[in-house]
Amino acid sequence: MTIPRQPDEKPALILLVDDNPTNRYVLGTTLRRAGHQVVEAADGQEGLARAADPEAPPEVVLVDVRLPDMTGFEVCEQIKVDPRTASLPVIHVSASAISASDRTQGLNRGADAYLTEPIAPGELLATVTATLRYTRARRRAETLAQRLGLLNRTTLGLYSAMSATALARTAAEGTAAVLGCAAAVVLSDPEGRTIQHAAPAPGQPADRGPAPAVPAEIFERHVLGAAVGAAVETVADSWTAPHTGGQPHGTRAIALARTKPGRPPAAVVVPADAVPTPADTDLLTQLAHATALALEALRSYDEEHALALKLQRSFLPEALPSPEGIDLAVRYDPASRHAEIGGDFYEAVRTPDGLVLAVGDVAGHSLEAAMVMGQVRHALRAYALDGHAPDQIQVRLEKVLAINEPVRAATLCIIQVDRTAGVLRVSNAGHIPPVFRDSDGRTWLHHEHGPLLGMDLPHPPPAEVPLTPGTEFVLVTDGLIERRGVDLDKALVSLREAVACGPASPEAMCEALMTAFPPDGKDDVAILAARLR
Repeated sequence: MTIPRQPDEKPALILLVDDNPTNRYVLGTTLRRAGHQVVEAADGQEGLARAADPEAPPEVVLVDVRLPDMTGFEVCEQIKVDPRTASLPVIHVSASAISASDRTQGLNRGADAYLTEPIAPGELLATVTATLRYTRARRRAETLAQRLGLLNRTTLGLYSAMSATALARTAAEGTAAVLGCAAAVVLSDPEGRTIQHAAPAPGQPADRGPAPAVPAEIFERHVLGAAVGAAVETVADSWTAPHTGGQPHGTRAIALARTKPGRPPAAVVVPADAVPTPADTDLLTQLAHATALALEALRSYDEEHALALKLQRSFLPEALPSPEGIDLAVRYDPASRHAEIGGDFYEAVRTPDGLVLAVGDVAGHSLEAAMVMGQVRHALRAYALDGHAPDQIQVRLEKVLAINEPVRAATLCIIQVDRTAGVLRVSNAGHIPPVFRDSDGRTWLHHEHGPLLGMDLPHPPPAEVPLTPGTEFVLVTDGLIERRGVDLDKALVSLREAVACGPASPEAMCEALMTAFPPDGKDDVAILAARLR
């Protein structure tokens, strides 16, 4: 019975270092008849040069112990200390250094085996095969460990991706690094747009592909079908793809994965010869599955954020009132899709004692903060309609905040427009100071304020500003002007200057402030502008 040749026993490129042409001929002939390729060197220096040749790296080195320029022991030691060749197995061969001490010295100085001449052909081939079996197994283990490390880093990168584009790019570059080949990734982002990135080689950046890496019909007939999970299928087709110069793909391994029924799958595509073994296929499957999991997390986050944002908006006024003799405008810009919702709010309500305008911010960025914000805004509206003065509204809101556990702090600026008394009453509980501009163009920040809400501290009576036609004022939340690394006092000066040179129309003023202070997406922004006629 013939035993099939195992992968570890397949032919290798062998370097034979011997100064005796007859010995090289005898040993080389035996190796070549067994299917091995043989390159020869006549001395130690030539042997070292050939051992380090990156174009034709040998898998095994046979070294004669007696060489004209150095001993075989020295050749072996230099091979083992050179990082380029340290893992290269060395077999010593000698017809003269055959004592036990010679063999011991050779093995102690780095040799993997020691043969004494004359060598039977079977013994030579068996020794080479055993050396290759061990060396190749070790290299496979080292390669697998390296790939698992790259897979771990790629997986962490996938779960850190903040967008579908970043996810596709990370997946393509990670797959190329793990499998050592070109790779393309195709997926559908949370908005349903097809995103594709392709990495032409390991270590090279992935770019958006100009042509589809996987035609739609391949998705439709793939072995995964509509199932949940991951599967790899090898497909030979004639479509073209990025980084191929318009040439056909040839045979490709296509891994599709989805983690929720009904979702479009994520696709990871590599050349079929990049996954020749079941272990390679498992790595490709894992990469596709990790990509699908990260994509599903992005989709879930987007869906939850959209729901939370919708709930947050439901807590805000549906429309501003249209009181006689005053123009109003508002802008509300929620934080980006990558940030948690906050507690910024505004209110405008007609009361028996005049118009009450307010802008506030409940501490924190979460759905809970938004819900507390809704409680505070509705309570503020109710207390205003009951005819309470601005400072008394704040005193009562302390009790609203106290029912929450833990108690949340909030800032709130209220301006009551009392035409009967001819004044604007300003009551500020630790909020960004409002900006006033009178009919003469004089602009100032109204810094007078009391303590934050939620501290259970007394609130001072409201300050009064004369109500004159042409007076304008602007209330904002900190998301408009606060930026990391920017002093708040300087930001307030910039706000005052922007209002000072801003347009008279409240609508235009809101637009001008949004332009002067572009939102950074990290916090909600609320602006309430008013102009007295």
